[in-house]
Amino acid sequence: MDLSPALRWRPPSDWLRVTVIESHTGGEPFRVVVDGLPDIPGDTVLERRRYATEHLDTLRRALMWEPRGHADMYGGWLGPPTGHGSDLSVLFCHNEGFSTMCGHGIIALAKVVFDTGIVAGHDGENVLRVDTPAGTVTATATITEGVCTAVRFRNVGSFAVDLDASVTLPGLGELRYDLAFGGAFYAYVDAQEAGVDLGDVAELVAKGRAIKQAIAGSRPIVHPTEPDLGFLYGVIFTGHPEDPTRHSRNVCVFADGEVDRSPTGTGVSGRLALLHARGELDVGTPIAVESIVGSVFVGTVVGTCRVGDVEAVIPEIAGTAHIVGRSELWIDPSDPLNPGFLLR
Repeated sequence: MDLSPALRWRPPSDWLRVTVIESHTGGEPFRVVVDGLPDIPGDTVLERRRYATEHLDTLRRALMWEPRGHADMYGGWLGPPTGHGSDLSVLFCHNEGFSTMCGHGIIALAKVVFDTGIVAGHDGENVLRVDTPAGTVTATATITEGVCTAVRFRNVGSFAVDLDASVTLPGLGELRYDLAFGGAFYAYVDAQEAGVDLGDVAELVAKGRAIKQAIAGSRPIVHPTEPDLGFLYGVIFTGHPEDPTRHSRNVCVFADGEVDRSPTGTGVSGRLALLHARGELDVGTPIAVESIVGSVFVGTVVGTCRVGDVEAVIPEIAGTAHIVGRSELWIDPSDPLNPGFLLR
């Protein structure tokens, strides 16, 4: 059978065509859009995020939701830099909307732009400055024989908001949590106290959603300098690692019940801020944090700073990413299931 006609076939001209590079960081997908996006106006990435939320949400759903994606899909829309000396900007998106910062996305983005030549690199260490809605993030990619083999990035200032807060939930009673910002706000819950098995995805999603809703409804979430960042993004369940040489395990349930397969770069950043605030982690001491699938990020507090009037830490997160494919996604305007759907 001659299958070559399928390779030559092109969709009708009225179909939208979007080209993406598929990648993952520690198992968490990152779909990088490299062609087919409309112009997104704005002098800052936050302004672009507002525009995309108001005008391009249908496109986000088409690229993240079924049948082209799934409930746990994650992506990044590349754009020109907004800050002086930056290389590019990115809008992060997922099943619920456009997020403010994404650590696994920065690691995957560095892998994609250097390996594909979007940004020229050289063997050794290469610096990539990325403008995000939460601020400018600096990544350092190690390239060996033309391939990006590891990435570390210095995140935006991260800080503890509340230690040992509590919320009451039906069926769980009073539950203790910590609140921290690592590019997004997370509530950190001890998995054992919550009665959650860190390997039970259905239970993690159900309880993560319930805890997020209860906390978000019980208190204001306020960023000290930027109102657009002031919302609870997810719940991170913490527990013992399967590998005893590692510090702990993070399982993050964010957006609309999305489960992060990686240890969550922004979540590890907030965790570093909490440990530092408790006096349990010194500047310069690295910790290895496991994910639900056993992948690892290494996090280090490399310094301190202030975010507005709040004391904060500068986290550095290290991990690896892999490219898994290149796709051209098509959107048929006559498809009755546009822009997509989710079953979970």
